[in-house]
This record gives sequence, structure tokens and C-alpha cells, in this order.
Amino acid sequence: MQAPTRTLLIGGTLSAALAVPVLAAAPATMDVTVTIPRLKVAEYHRPYVAIWVEKEGAKAKTVAVWYDHDMKDNEGTKWLRDVRQWWRVSGRSLTFPANGITGATRAPGTHKVSFSRAQLGATAPGQYLLVIEAAREVGGRELLRIPFSWPGKAGAGGSAVGTSELGAVSVAFR
Repeated sequence: MQAPTRTLLIGGTLSAALAVPVLAAAPATMDVTVTIPRLKVAEYHRPYVAIWVEKEGAKAKTVAVWYDHDMKDNEGTKWLRDVRQWWRVSGRSLTFPANGITGATRAPGTHKVSFSRAQLGATAPGQYLLVIEAAREVGGRELLRIPFSWPGKAGAGGSAVGTSELGAVSVAFR
């Protein structure tokens, strides 16, 4: 598929020597909005959340991990394996804290994070999956998958809604 082109007119006349093709810019950023629901439970702990990208035939790419990274002696990492699917596909091979992807656990509410093409590992056009997994101490575990195409179209995206540990999760491109 070829990117659409526009002709930029320089001067006031159209001539082959002065017509310059200008490629229409594809969105370069993916915005992900994650809602962590407020749960009415006796003992509440903020969930550990992992966000990663999968493409068939390629290694999974972790783009964010929210956990208790500032605990004494890096103790927060011992519960990362409770985010089971992520741990199996990507987590166990990382060194923590991982530069650029490690973040603190998030309180209930809506959180927006943005990723560039390089951060997503979306170097080739095609079909990808954005996967979000949450696990909470004395709680449950939940995993959502949102398919998307790269390069994305501005405003396009996808969404999914969790039933316990995650609320609405959406993807949009800009």
C-alpha cells in the first residue's frame, strides 16, 4: 500500500521541476487510557499492571510495568511473577527497574499513557495486539487484548472493558 501524496505548489505555476511530493503523515503516537476501578473490598492493594505489544512471529515488547519499584532491597519485584501471562512472555527476561518502562502502581481512576512507534516496537506495518494485564494482592487477575494495525490512522483505535481488576481500556492514535 502506497502512502497518499500531495503536490506542493512553489511559485504560482505548476511545473515538473517545481512540484514537490509531500507524504501525508501517519500518526506517530499511540495513546492508551487505562481505568483501574474502585473496588469495595476489606483489604485493597493497588494492582501491578503490565502493558505489552505482540505481533505474530515476533518477540513480545513490554512498554510499561506499574509496580512497587521503590521498596527496600527491590522487594517489589518478587510479586511481578503474579502478573502471569506477561511474566511468561516477557517479564522474566527483564532486569528491574527497567529503564523507560517502570512506573509506580496507580490508584483507582483513569490513567493515560502515550507510546511512540519506537517504544511500541512497531517497526513493520501489520497487525498487532496491545495486551494489558493486572494482578492484585488479595485480589484477582485480569487480562485484556486490543488488536490494532500499524501504522494507525489518526483517531482510530480500539477498546475493551474488564470485569474485575481493570475497567475500560482504550487505544487511539495521533
